[in-house]
Formats: sequence, C-alpha cells, structure tokens
Amino acid sequence: MDGIAPDQARAALEAARRAQRQVATEVGLPRWYWWGMACGWIVLGVIGDFGPAWLTAAATLIFGAGHSTIASRLLDGRRRTDQVQVSAAVAGRRTPLVVIGMLLGLVALTVVAALALDADGVAHPRTWSAILIAAVIGFGGPEILRVLRGWARA
Repeated sequence: MDGIAPDQARAALEAARRAQRQVATEVGLPRWYWWGMACGWIVLGVIGDFGPAWLTAAATLIFGAGHSTIASRLLDGRRRTDQVQVSAAVAGRRTPLVVIGMLLGLVALTVVAALALDADGVAHPRTWSAILIAAVIGFGGPEILRVLRGWARA
C-alpha cells in the first residue's frame, strides 16, 4: 500500500463510488412482480364489476395480504437476483416508501379512470380501468419505479 500515489488512490475511490452508484441504479423489483400485480389488478376489476360487494372486499384484502407477503421479501429492492444482494445503504432506504406511494397513486388513477368510464356510459368500467392500469403496471412498472426513486433520491 505504500506505493500508491494520492492520484491513484483518488481514482480508485472514484471508481468504487461510480460502481456503487451503478449498482444502486440497477436495484428494483423483478419483472414477474409487476406482471403478477397487473394480473391481480385485472382480477380485482372483474370481481368489482361482476361480483357482490362482499367478494370485492374479500378479494381486495386477499390481494393486499398476498402482495404484502411477496413484497416483504422484495420491496427493499435488494434481491433483484439470487446472485447479488446489496446493502440497504446502496439499495436506498426509501425504496419501500416509493413503491407504496406508487401503489397508492395507481389505485387513485384506477378509481379516477373507472369513474370517468362510468360517466361516459362504458359497460364494466372497473374492468376496463383495471386493464388500463394493469398495462401501465406490467409494461412500465420498473421504469416508473426507477424515475420515482430518482425523484425521491431513494
């Protein structure tokens, strides 16, 4: 270690910081998570349109419990693959809050879309709004999360 010049040490530290930032930008939830949530979203919309109110409430609770069980393992974003696990400091401690905020926003968007479709006279507005938001979740979930994590500095 005695033979390292200050410039070389600074360059090595900067390379390490750059690698850490690169890994942090790769942190996220696996693609199957987003498509699973999108499918559940559609099922809830269909049940909301065709099932009784008690079934809709029960399905919502079951979906929430299932999601929280799966998300509790994945939500911190640290286990994207089986081969790499990064520390919470690298993954960002705000990632779970960002995901929860994103989900609340998607719920609000689903409700607004269903109300707009219902006002327009569309048959089965809950199903159609769920399909719309499910497409957003399935195709854009990881990218939306990446942008929101950047805004929240998570």
